[in-house]
Amino acid sequence: MTGFTHFLAVDWSGAKGVRQKGIAVAVALADGGPPVLVTPPDPKGWARSDVLARLRDLPGATLVGLDLGISLPHADAGAFFPGWDASPADARGLWALIDALCEGDPNLEAGGFVTHPQASRYFRHGAGLEGDRFLIPGAATREGRFRVAEAAQRQQGVRPVSNFNLVGAAQVGKSSLTGMRMLHRLGGKVPVWPVDPLPAEGSVITEIYTSVAARLGGVTGAATKLRSYGALNDALDVLGSPPVAGTGAIDDHSSDALLTAAWLRHVHAIGDLWHPSSLTAEIARTEGWTFGAV
Repeated sequence: MTGFTHFLAVDWSGAKGVRQKGIAVAVALADGGPPVLVTPPDPKGWARSDVLARLRDLPGATLVGLDLGISLPHADAGAFFPGWDASPADARGLWALIDALCEGDPNLEAGGFVTHPQASRYFRHGAGLEGDRFLIPGAATREGRFRVAEAAQRQQGVRPVSNFNLVGAAQVGKSSLTGMRMLHRLGGKVPVWPVDPLPAEGSVITEIYTSVAARLGGVTGAATKLRSYGALNDALDVLGSPPVAGTGAIDDHSSDALLTAAWLRHVHAIGDLWHPSSLTAEIARTEGWTFGAV
């Protein structure tokens, strides 16, 4: 799909609290120029509700990349929560269930879901604190369950963490669950690819993994975080983007958002990225996909 005028990347956070230091938003324009950070509406930083409001009022035709998991594993067991009769049939049903069980949680937090008597059984909550359904019978690894898109990411040299894992600095479970609450609250105003079909025109939301963007930006080695303007601008140059102004250190939330906005602009017209070989109609409606995973 082409015709986008804006490329918006959101480095997300699942932390508690009203405003999050871990949220950064950047935009790259189709007309060119360096990506720029979007100033949050409050000097203390972005609230998740601020991001939701921005997604409800996107400029032009915007390709949005959210650095979070838009769903949970389903294909490996034929269900999100095998053995639980409330397990939803598809991703939108999952978003609705999470939001309903978190009704009492402020700031789009997800505590009500991960502490629910049934839902909690499927998550790793701490070292040695795994729910009795964290793994499925015959699991080949103790890392947890993975989506088909995450298997594709591994083939590209990055190491995603299971969305059922709530432990450690690399965990993405909490951010993914809070993000799914946001997507439910968006109410279908903007299509979420590939849970929703790719429209012929207009704005689209996708899941991104900033490490995939970093790899295509020339970042090598085990670490994919860029913590200096020099390293960021080297990666932007690989993506055909002008450099951003600045010297010295930069926080990795900002660099992730800036790099990924430029990456979305650079690769969005590559047809194969919208048609990965492992993406079936069933996977699209249940697990979704990560844009850039092939």
